Amino acid sequence: MTTHIQRSALLPYPAQALYDLVNDVASYPKFLPWCSSSTVIEETDVLMRASLEVAKGGLSQKFVTRNVLVPGNTIEMNLEEGPFTQLHGLWVFKPLGEKACKISLDMSFDYAGSIVRATLGPLFNQAANTLVDAFCQRAKQLYG
Repeated sequence: MTTHIQRSALLPYPAQALYDLVNDVASYPKFLPWCSSSTVIEETDVLMRASLEVAKGGLSQKFVTRNVLVPGNTIEMNLEEGPFTQLHGLWVFKPLGEKACKISLDMSFDYAGSIVRATLGPLFNQAANTLVDAFCQRAKQLYG
């Protein structure tokens, strides 16, 4: 059963600043409470492979995504390995003048089996549902 999540927010910061924030995978453990570790495996101007470990209450799971980057505009995430049969996400950063933007996240995922769904499902569903809010809060901390 595929889970589909769509979230968006209007922010008083430039689109490029929010793009940079979301693309700074190495900093995720500093402000995403469910992210226990993150590693950039490979990075170019248009591609990033990254590993994230999601953990809570003794449960943890690692997954790797391949992110296609259009700097300042979009980040498209696709699963390479992990506890999902599929995971796809698209971040869009739309400028609204020079000092504001709309960010949106469209994500779909399906777990690899009922045991994974039962154990990891609640944690990952909560993480995915609060992701846009977490980045909004981080932007406020960093940019005022």
